[in-house]
Amino acid sequence: MTDRTKRFEAAALPHLDAAYNLARWLLRDDQNARDVVQEAYLRAFRFFDGFNGGDARPWLMRIVRNASYSWLHDSGRHADGVEFDEDKHSQEQVSDSALDRPNPEQALLQKIEAARLDAAIEDLPLAFREVLILREMDEMSYDEIAQVVAIPVGTVMSRLARARALLRAALCQERGETNGR
Repeated sequence: MTDRTKRFEAAALPHLDAAYNLARWLLRDDQNARDVVQEAYLRAFRFFDGFNGGDARPWLMRIVRNASYSWLHDSGRHADGVEFDEDKHSQEQVSDSALDRPNPEQALLQKIEAARLDAAIEDLPLAFREVLILREMDEMSYDEIAQVVAIPVGTVMSRLARARALLRAALCQERGETNGR
């Protein structure tokens, strides 16, 4: 294994889960997300000599984001027109210990809430969905998100606020609430 390969692996592999997570939410399909992440990592490796050092996460996530948008464009899909597959997106997570498992009623309620949240996130416009995923699920800073999405930090903050408001409104509307609580 070459020194370049070792450096790339050390910089990029810790971010593989975050890369997949971003691609999965942008593309709304597990297999396509895997393919896009593989392509993005190949691109990143090919251009690793151009990486200026520092934190590889924003650099890599930008490549994943661009590869995802390229896939959406090349496949002729409109990013906000992909259907939500409830069976696919509502699989219950299984815990390791029987003591950690909720009772059947709690498990059902958790599954329903998770499916509602996933559906509401899926329905967000792509520009809002991506900043929400990067911040809330991947726990990236505003500066890192700005680097990934190539927008000013202020725009990141306003998109994030708008995404949260849209998400809150969608969840409240589903419950029949009108005041946003």
